[in-house]
Amino acid sequence: MKSELDRFYGLIREIDVAMMTTRRPDGHLESRAMANQKRADGADLWFVTADGSGKIRDLEHDPHVNLAYFNPGSYEWVSASGIARVSRDRSKICELYEPDWKAWFAHEGDPRHGTPDDPRMVLIGVRIHAAVFLEVNKPKPVVLFELARGWLTGEPVDLGETHELSEPHR
Repeated sequence: MKSELDRFYGLIREIDVAMMTTRRPDGHLESRAMANQKRADGADLWFVTADGSGKIRDLEHDPHVNLAYFNPGSYEWVSASGIARVSRDRSKICELYEPDWKAWFAHEGDPRHGTPDDPRMVLIGVRIHAAVFLEVNKPKPVVLFELARGWLTGEPVDLGETHELSEPHR
């Protein structure tokens, strides 16, 4: 039987991009699209960003984050909250590095730019403290029928099973 954690990772693997919400120093919330990176030790989820970006400033002020995912094809969604930390560990950056990162780190004269040795690249590791997610267990035609039926009748829509993860998921 799949554990809740396996279900969680299965859903976000299919979605690829999270909206990461941070709290700015002025107290307002800000969300940004962030691509999931492959799983690796040291954090539950990894993301890459540029050193000195606004999200790094936010995390230095308050490391609490929320990650929201939505799959429009299946109507599955995930909301995960946790604590983020910035890592400048070159060995971890090399371990997680993907060639498509070059698109986010333009070549500006330094031969390291766009490579795993690019000094502008930093990682954000997130340790998940709690998550809620919907796993849709019906084929898409049934989901569409359920949505239409709910819209027409006003009855609650049952798309699947809502799962919850909490801190002791290790």
